[in-house]
This record gives sequence, C-alpha cells and structure tokens, in this order.
Amino acid sequence: MALKGAIVVDTEKCKGCGICESNCPTKTIGISTEVNGKGYPFAYMANPDACTGCTNCATVCPDSVITVYRVKI
Repeated sequence: MALKGAIVVDTEKCKGCGICESNCPTKTIGISTEVNGKGYPFAYMANPDACTGCTNCATVCPDSVITVYRVKI
C-alpha cells in the first residue's frame, strides 16, 4: 500500500530556516525565493508528487507551521 502526502505551510509564520527541507527524505520541500510579510523566505512543496506524508518536516519544524496530510492510494 502506497501513501500520498501533502503539506500546508503557514507561510506568514514560516521563517525559512530550512530544517524541514534538510529532513525531507523525498526532497519534496523547497525554500521560496519570495518572502512573506515579515521578510522571510518560506517553505513550500517544490516536488508535490514525491511527498509520502512521513511527517518528518512537521516534527522538526521549530515554529510548528507545517501541517501534513496523507491518504492511502
């Protein structure tokens, strides 16, 4: 059974620290070149087809701004 995942990042609270990006085993997450209202770049799903919903990103996020969803396919 395979899992398909997706993440939602609260871009206004994300500080673009990159911890989620470096802990993503499927290289799904990237850091945007755009900035939020506070002037920080933010995390986003750079490769959405690769996400398995493993929750590594949400677990390591120091600001708890990532929500992970996953479904069985």
